[in-house]
Amino acid sequence: MTDSFEAKGKRKKLIEELRRKGITDEEVLRAMNKVPRHDFMDPAFLNHAYVDKAFPISSGQTISQPYTVAVQTSLLQVKRRDKILEIGTGSGYQAAILVEMGAKVYTIERYRELYLKAQTVLLSLGYSADFFYGDGFEGKHQYGPYDGIVITAAVSEVPQKLLTQLKTGGRLVVPLGGTFSQVMTLVQRTGKNQYDYSSHGSFVFVPMLKGTVK
Repeated sequence: MTDSFEAKGKRKKLIEELRRKGITDEEVLRAMNKVPRHDFMDPAFLNHAYVDKAFPISSGQTISQPYTVAVQTSLLQVKRRDKILEIGTGSGYQAAILVEMGAKVYTIERYRELYLKAQTVLLSLGYSADFFYGDGFEGKHQYGPYDGIVITAAVSEVPQKLLTQLKTGGRLVVPLGGTFSQVMTLVQRTGKNQYDYSSHGSFVFVPMLKGTVK
C-alpha cells in the first residue's frame, strides 16, 4: 500500500477542516494525519477518502466520518499503554488511530468479512491489535478491565456487560438513542456501581446488533 504526496496533502487539508470544526486534541489530530484512511477503502475512492463524510464499505457497513472518529477518540482521552476495547471493528480505521496513539487495542467485529479484512489492512500498515470475531454485546471480560471502551454503533442503552468491563476511572463512549439519531454519550465509571453520563452532540450510526454474520 502506498501513501502518495497527493494522499498526504488531502489528509493535511482534512486535519485543518477538523480543527475548524472544533477538534482540539492534538494527539488525535496527529494520529489522524499519520494513518492513511484511503488504505481502508477501495483504491478507486482516493478522492472520497479525505472528505469529511462516512463512506460505504463491505457487509453493508460504513467507514465512519473522520469528524465522528475524532470526537469519539477525543472523548476517550487516550494515554499511551491504555487498554481500549472497541465494539465494531468495521474497516479497522478507528483501531488504527488508537494503536497509533499508543493504546493496546482489543476489537470485536460481528461480520466475518470485515473481521478478516481489517486484520490484513492493519498488518500491512504495521499496526498490531487483538481482533475477535464475535458479539460486541458480550465484550471481552477476560482482557479487562479497560481504560476505555468505544462503541461504533448505536444502542438504546449501554450494555451492562460492557459497563462492568470498564475500570473505575475509565471512560466509555457510545452513540446513545433511537434508529434515526443518537447523542454521543460519555460514560465515566466513578465507583463500583456508579457511572456519570454526559452528552456531546447528535450523530447518526447504524444500529448495534447481536450475534455474528459469516
